[in-house]
Amino acid sequence: MTEYVSTGKCDSSLLQVFIDNQASLVKIAMRIMGCRSRAEDVVQDAYFRLESAPEITSSFKAQLGYLFRIVRNLAIDHYRKQALEQRYCGAEEEGLNVVTQGATPENSHINFTLLEAVADALAELPLRTRYAFEMYCLHGSMQKDIARELGVSPTLVNFMVRDALIHCRKASGVGDPGHAGR
Repeated sequence: MTEYVSTGKCDSSLLQVFIDNQASLVKIAMRIMGCRSRAEDVVQDAYFRLESAPEITSSFKAQLGYLFRIVRNLAIDHYRKQALEQRYCGAEEEGLNVVTQGATPENSHINFTLLEAVADALAELPLRTRYAFEMYCLHGSMQKDIARELGVSPTLVNFMVRDALIHCRKASGVGDPGHAGR
């Protein structure tokens, strides 16, 4: 179920008109998009555009027309982008049958062995260091967010990530001249 913004007074009369007519704006976008959740995304985009818009001192009817036009144009843009993506992108299942260059049994074995070495190296790390490394490198979290979560400084998180990376490289032989080709 959709949660709508409170109808309390806004700084801008245009934003207040937007909030008061949010359900109608979603319906307009939904007619174009064919999907309620995407229509809600379009209306949210419109809201963010309006937050930075200058104050418009026109009639209620003109403001409402302006909002409908913005939502309609954004919905059309989103729909066109979606259609273009569908034209050039295949289904996920199609990617499963693509032959990968160099996908020999030997390369698969080397890659699997390397992955096992990295997993073993991560298991050797202290829990907090491994967590910081995984959150930063695998999940894309920002170091300052990891630091806040762990209750440490961002600099310490930076050192933990660096130490984990060095440990994984040593364990896997990456960067070692004796293990060229990996």
